[in-house]
Amino acid sequence: MDAAVGFLSALFWGLLTLSVLVFIHEGGHFLAARACGVRVTEFFLGLPCSKNIHRVSKRIGTKFGVTPILLGGYAAVSGMEDAQTPCAGAVLSAVHRHGTVSTAQLAAELGESEEDVQEACAMLVGWGSLACAYEPDEDRRYYPASFASVPRDAAGRTLFDGRRFDREHATAEGEPWEPTMGERAFLEQERAATYAGKGFWSRALSLVASILMYVVCGMLLIMSVYSVIGVTVAVDTNVIGAVAEGSPAQEAGIAAGDAITSVDGEACGSWTDILAALDATERTEDIPVTFVHDGEERASSITPAEDGTIGIEVSRETVRLNPVDSARVSVAYVAQTASGVAQLLVPSRTMEVLDNSTSVVGISAMAAEAASAGPSTYLAFAGLISLSLGFMNLLPIPPLDGGKLLIEAIQAVSRRRVPMRVQTAISYVGVALFGLLFIYMLRADILRLL
Repeated sequence: MDAAVGFLSALFWGLLTLSVLVFIHEGGHFLAARACGVRVTEFFLGLPCSKNIHRVSKRIGTKFGVTPILLGGYAAVSGMEDAQTPCAGAVLSAVHRHGTVSTAQLAAELGESEEDVQEACAMLVGWGSLACAYEPDEDRRYYPASFASVPRDAAGRTLFDGRRFDREHATAEGEPWEPTMGERAFLEQERAATYAGKGFWSRALSLVASILMYVVCGMLLIMSVYSVIGVTVAVDTNVIGAVAEGSPAQEAGIAAGDAITSVDGEACGSWTDILAALDATERTEDIPVTFVHDGEERASSITPAEDGTIGIEVSRETVRLNPVDSARVSVAYVAQTASGVAQLLVPSRTMEVLDNSTSVVGISAMAAEAASAGPSTYLAFAGLISLSLGFMNLLPIPPLDGGKLLIEAIQAVSRRRVPMRVQTAISYVGVALFGLLFIYMLRADILRLL
């Protein structure tokens, strides 16, 4: 029974910690994208699911909601995957002229294969340029056989374009709208509102912002622990903080709050003195002690337990730092975490770092332990995990944001676009690498827990 409770506790706290942090990470993508004028079609708490609770923002068109799969979250940033389908412009214009039309009809009208038309429609839906037109009995896990126009004003703007959208003269979803520009110009207008259509600095900001969210979140959590909640620290005093029930110290008449003044004839004015005096004894026979109880000095003797302990604990107090000092502490945590993650890139240190790292299983177990220890311990732990995830995500390995940032830098320097098939292949290699690392760390976690 205890094992089951422990497992459920670890599962709950692990999922809660990682889900909240991933959601915050996606929030960074959302905020940066919107700041750069990039459309975000969806922003959800939880993994993608056709069954969800949502509402569409009347100001920016983004669908905000919650899914039943409460594991992290996601932000659907338009144009993150730029497929570059040749017939996209013709498809975009044709769908708006029709209002609602099937891919089979579009293929016949445009002289393109239905597969190419379907690919173009899928890309344009991701851009927020088209809408899916599902039949009542269609499986919404897949793209439908028909697509519809999105609401546009006379200038061709959509709700995603914000306050510039003129709702009074706009068509409704699925209504015909005659493009006022050529196919190429129409497509370029839509692409300009996507991640792929922005310049290097806008794309870089969108990637870096999500990493910064991890770091900022971690710093704020650590600062809150040190300056708001406070940190419990040991006090180097001869006043006893706690006495274990049934311990040798309790049997000798010592209670919490008493001050031990001598051990085996050695004067004690601090906890350090008490430990030094105890270490100087054999811990196998009666130890003479003097202590102050309720203002009265008493003498007694303690017979240590078989393991040599006497059952006393150091006094502790809660310390709160001012905001400046707590910020300095959080910066030190940032520097330490960054240094640790950077060691992964040093071949001679990689395995050592991995051996000291942990998987989701280990994080879940530690999250449960931290939560049981109290709010300050848990929040400090969550802050450290947030920092670790931030710097891990900065590693130049696709599909991590750091890997995407590296590709963007290569494209900016070479002034040539890295083909999507090459990016996809590199991402697959990265996924395989992280899969192997996960298995390695999972094995280590299981062995540690057994």
